[in-house]
Amino acid sequence: MDLDAIIDKLATVKVLVVGDVMLDHYIWGDATRISPEAPVPVVNVFNDSWSAGGAANVAMNLTSLKASASLAGVYAEDEAGDQLRTIFTQAGVDFSSMHLTASAPTIRKTRVVVQKQQICRIDRESAPAEYAFPGGEKLKQAFSGAHAVILSDYAKGVVTDELLDEVVAICKDSGAALSVDPKPRRRLNYQGAALMTPNRSEALELAEISVGLHDTFPTEAVCQAIYERYQPHRLVVTLGADGMILVEEGKILGRLPTRAQEVFDVSGAGDTVIAVLTASLATGASLVEAAHLANSAAGVVVGKFGAATVSPDELRTAAKLDQGIPLLTV
Repeated sequence: MDLDAIIDKLATVKVLVVGDVMLDHYIWGDATRISPEAPVPVVNVFNDSWSAGGAANVAMNLTSLKASASLAGVYAEDEAGDQLRTIFTQAGVDFSSMHLTASAPTIRKTRVVVQKQQICRIDRESAPAEYAFPGGEKLKQAFSGAHAVILSDYAKGVVTDELLDEVVAICKDSGAALSVDPKPRRRLNYQGAALMTPNRSEALELAEISVGLHDTFPTEAVCQAIYERYQPHRLVVTLGADGMILVEEGKILGRLPTRAQEVFDVSGAGDTVIAVLTASLATGASLVEAAHLANSAAGVVVGKFGAATVSPDELRTAAKLDQGIPLLTV
């Protein structure tokens, strides 16, 4: 399938995103002196900005590409929750399936940024148990019309084995394909996924293989171990600047390298990858075609600051620049 045709067909796809929703708050300022009270910079603030983070950023990436996105997660009636509702409404994200909690605040990450450099992060959140998603009929209703489901686990409490089992069962009944962005330290059972997208460290942890940071990635051993344990129909291991490894039904198809470019911020790149992969596969694209688009989309967002999204026009331009990148033998 032509990549332009796939991008056009993204507008026909509906994806449900289930996972940890959070608000990213940025405090922008400048620092020209050290505080007399402590050896820390004094930041003069000139602007605040807010964006959707975590699973919410996955949904934002989908709507940015003109796909339909609905969101199932947990938030509260507080200032951060109000900000998220405004962001979702403006972006066209359906958040009617969100669970409102009275026992915990909306998860918020505040980053203080000076001259485009983050100097600290302030997290506001409660214990994971406070963010449990109730599932049941509310979850079943959220699946209405969805071609695919993305489980976006940031280990904040929404995704549990019980919820995962329920999602897998509903996917089987509805025919929706399940994509999982895993957090392997939680030891959840990810069997039943049509697609898994771990990064380098997550893949090693899923495979229970330990190597040094500068050692060669043991591709065959890692991919075989993950397939034997979880049987994902498709597996994409993202390796940052080294691109991504593509696996289908346990068979390694190859490694798709990235185009050399300036990387500004890798925050949220994984959200973009799983959003583009899942939506592209839902159009009928092959794994290689979907990976080419996801690779190009990731190249766009790492050139932006913070958890960013990519538009169809940006993706078309990037895909044309990347069209000569070959799939390498591993």
